[in-house]
Amino acid sequence: MAVRATVSRFPMDQDAQESSGLPWGVTVTPFATKDENGQPPAYGSDGHLLPRCENCYAYFNTYCELDQWAWSCALCGTLNGLSSRSIARYSHPQSCAEMMSSFIDLELPIEDSEEEMMQPSPVYVAAVDLSSSEEFLELTKSALQAALEALAPGALFGIATFSHKIGLYDVQGPIPVVKNVFVPPDAEGTLPIELEDVMPLLQFLAPVDTCKDRITAALDTLRPTTSWERTTGAGQGLDGVLMGGRGFGVAMEALFKYLGSEYGNIFALARVFAFISGPPDYGAGQLDTRRYGEQYASKGEDADRALLPEQTPFYKDLAAVAVQAGVCVDIFAVTNEYTDLASLKFLSIESGGLLFLYSNTDDSTLPQDIYRMLSGPYAFGCILRLRTSSEFKPGHSYGHFFPDPQYENVQHIVCCDSYATYAYDFDFASTDGFSRYASEQPVLQIAFQYTVVVPPEELSSSGLVSASGGMHSLKRRLRIRTLQFSAARNIHELYDNVDPEAVLSVLVHKVILASLEQGVREGRMLLHDWLVILTAQYNDAYKLVQFKNGSSVTGQVDVAFSQCPQLQPLPRLVFALLRNPLLRFHEEGVHPDYRIYLQCLFSALEPSSLHRAVYPVLMSYSTPDKQAYPRHSLSRAALITSGSPIFFLDAFTTLIVFYSSTADPVLPFPPPQDCLLRTTINKLKQERSITPKLIFIRGGQDDASAFENYLIEEQDVDGNGFTSVMGFVSFLEDITHSVLEYMK
Repeated sequence: MAVRATVSRFPMDQDAQESSGLPWGVTVTPFATKDENGQPPAYGSDGHLLPRCENCYAYFNTYCELDQWAWSCALCGTLNGLSSRSIARYSHPQSCAEMMSSFIDLELPIEDSEEEMMQPSPVYVAAVDLSSSEEFLELTKSALQAALEALAPGALFGIATFSHKIGLYDVQGPIPVVKNVFVPPDAEGTLPIELEDVMPLLQFLAPVDTCKDRITAALDTLRPTTSWERTTGAGQGLDGVLMGGRGFGVAMEALFKYLGSEYGNIFALARVFAFISGPPDYGAGQLDTRRYGEQYASKGEDADRALLPEQTPFYKDLAAVAVQAGVCVDIFAVTNEYTDLASLKFLSIESGGLLFLYSNTDDSTLPQDIYRMLSGPYAFGCILRLRTSSEFKPGHSYGHFFPDPQYENVQHIVCCDSYATYAYDFDFASTDGFSRYASEQPVLQIAFQYTVVVPPEELSSSGLVSASGGMHSLKRRLRIRTLQFSAARNIHELYDNVDPEAVLSVLVHKVILASLEQGVREGRMLLHDWLVILTAQYNDAYKLVQFKNGSSVTGQVDVAFSQCPQLQPLPRLVFALLRNPLLRFHEEGVHPDYRIYLQCLFSALEPSSLHRAVYPVLMSYSTPDKQAYPRHSLSRAALITSGSPIFFLDAFTTLIVFYSSTADPVLPFPPPQDCLLRTTINKLKQERSITPKLIFIRGGQDDASAFENYLIEEQDVDGNGFTSVMGFVSFLEDITHSVLEYMK
């Protein structure tokens, strides 16, 4: 569990927090195997015996004062008695994880009746769009082949298809059999028959171990529905226009019902992979994509604001059904037409799934992405709870979860991988702020309860396999991290303890929220104004600018934060974020679906990955085996002055190796497999949650625009795209001007 605070020393009180201009909060990556310093938790058992405070329900931890019969809670100060069992347990402190470390992971018992009831085979269902092209289906087939290789033994797998009808495949007989049920075309229609009556669920879900070849054979039979089938099946649409016949909404609703009937009996978690090649336009959940083509400018409407909200609550409501049924949905959209991901995204993000968007089938990394997603560890049925000491409290929470309807600051996550990150910001509980006494420091406790499926081979190594006879086993665990912070005595101390990447994370969440609620223009203004206020507060704190009689200025505005190294990256990060498609305008050609994809991606990334996605890392090499400089600014000037022949750019989703036009022709291109540069690339690819696209460019011979587009510092922040003397320098001048206006 990695936790990063925007400031590692907290502001002393509300005045200090407001006058600093900094967001105050944390990012949490709960299922990361180590903490932010690379330390693993102390593992233990009997999590249900861990003492809890009777006042605030916090868990006992190493910051609590312990005497023979009682302990004082580090969060609220309450004195709690110890049970005789705990007294005996804590008389041998070296045997208890919670006495050894403030970061612990304890096993919880699963009741016997529950153990018998759960046959915890992991269940996976592929839902494939047949209102598509041959190329789309070929890509989907290779992705599902990769998925089959990644699945653990004992998994169950089903293939469903959707168009103007839903198809269910039975692959357990000698030849694959498909049974179809037609989708009613109207938006209020429901299926005439339950899927369970079309094919019993256990006939549909096939064991991967014994049926892999037959599943492959069934995938080979997938064909796109012909235009003739669609017209007769779907009939005439609005105004006599032919409708496509992609009954996605009905298919999802029916699948959740189908699987949900056996939630807890056959499976503990089901994952549905939805492969879609365009907007749902048939039956319940159909979306009207004509809103994309409308001329908003002529109506005086903000296109960015009009296209960001969902047009129907259908998929948000459906996500709640998925959660109840124990289903996590991953959406793989392979399309360059408007699909309205603004409406569809809830299905994945609220059910703990992922949303992927590929603009074409040619260079899509879909097979690698699905393999990576399934071969990594993940937890499910998770509950995340944040507690604070009494002086402060959690404000907003951000991330892909759904809040508990009953309890505050409790989030449910259906499925969580080791990269998924959430963020919180804090408020003071009263005007008093933090105590100046070292004994009463701010404390934060994060509890994460989760279930993992343990495959048979891991059980046999721990000697537990006899009873389960080759079956998977479920393990419920409780991971707790307790952190103690100190309060900054003054604003200089606060500024010296800033984590710019954590600040960026919280800012990105706030900006996404603002643009969803009030439009992209509002999101941009929020970001710009935030930097102006921070710069003004910093200049004021360091007494760099003085006003006399409200107008004349002494001193120079320092927009580069030259006296505070921790703040120096922030102007560049804000500039880059304003240049990012996340916040660029619709009229600049930013596709609304791509914007939604970026919102979903950025709001789940941990801070250092997000930093690369917003402001890519550019390094240079003198040969493929020797690094020259680890970091350059993203400008042509930096390239020219460095004089290095090879540059490597890491933009998180894309990796580019660029050989300058003046590079010695003797240097091998592309770099050989056994060189340092390749080792660096492979290591980065290995550690990443998605598969980055790798591009090699030879300057002067290949089209270098893919690389040059990332050199944003000479590009205008308003995004007219023309390279000019404007860019980052003029952006700082604009901030200087705004700071002076603000400080008057």
